[in-house]
Amino acid sequence: MLKSIIKGFGHYVPNNIVTNDDLAKVMTTSDEWITERTGIKERRHRKSRVDAEETTSYLGYKASLKALETANLTAKDIDFIIFATLSPDYYFPGCGVVLQELLGCDTIGALDVRNQCSGFVYAMSVANAFIKAGTYKNILVVGAEIHSFGLDFSDAGRSVSVIFGDGAGAVVLSATEDENAGDILAVNMHSEGKYAEELAVKFPGTKYGWSDQLVKNPDALTTQEVYPYMNGNFVFKHAVTRFPETMMEALEKAGKKPEDLDMFIPHQANLRISQFVQQRFGLLDEKVFNNIQKYGNTTAASIAIALSEAIEQGKVKRGDLVLLSAFGSGFTWGSVLFEY
Repeated sequence: MLKSIIKGFGHYVPNNIVTNDDLAKVMTTSDEWITERTGIKERRHRKSRVDAEETTSYLGYKASLKALETANLTAKDIDFIIFATLSPDYYFPGCGVVLQELLGCDTIGALDVRNQCSGFVYAMSVANAFIKAGTYKNILVVGAEIHSFGLDFSDAGRSVSVIFGDGAGAVVLSATEDENAGDILAVNMHSEGKYAEELAVKFPGTKYGWSDQLVKNPDALTTQEVYPYMNGNFVFKHAVTRFPETMMEALEKAGKKPEDLDMFIPHQANLRISQFVQQRFGLLDEKVFNNIQKYGNTTAASIAIALSEAIEQGKVKRGDLVLLSAFGSGFTWGSVLFEY
């Protein structure tokens, strides 16, 4: 019987560190204000808002190289790519095919996932299904984002722009029949599209128009349509409801309890959300991994980066029971429970 095991892991973030004090120089905010509301102290941004080299695919490429190295595989061993992002290099095509070319893989399939904060969880769920169906043997699963190019760094956008950062994470999910190996035990995915506009970038798109609108009538679009919009309190209230639901669904499906967990890695959206969920389940500090303090919210990359760091730091070890859970734009949410 085929199992899905995480064979390799890696992450990459730009070198450019942007602190809360740095943001306070360009908008009316402070380190105290940001830290109290989000838990974030700093984040990474690529060196300039316009950079043809350090693209989302490039960040994914750097993370993928590390994942291949820790898996002791080459790009030729990969037979499928799943790339999760909301910030692709192009409107189309997606980042998956760009990554395939950068890595020098064979002419394998490349699938892009557009589920924002839940993107990596969705991507892992799809990869697990492919593995257990015997369709592919080694799947490269990537979450990568560059938010800094499209944020409003003025007082009008500060409630959103202080939250997001750039980065990428990747895992190699492989098939195995080893009875002693780990496995993905349970997955779930959910959505509630009636709240789509509570956390969204509306332009460009077929509902709000295309670039000719900016040329013909630049005043026709509001900043709420061009830049990311988030109804913060509304999103928070739904997140603290959906997180426990998806977590319990995964645990119950596998016949596990919260106390069985060795590590819980939530999407890094807001430290207060993570702390609420931790208290709700009675999890010890050493059983919850947070790195939002260093990187901010990197959307589809956040769980991938956190998982890579947790393994790298020895906080997740072979045989550990690990739960990944996410909630975000869509609304979408879901979980992946696995034995590492």
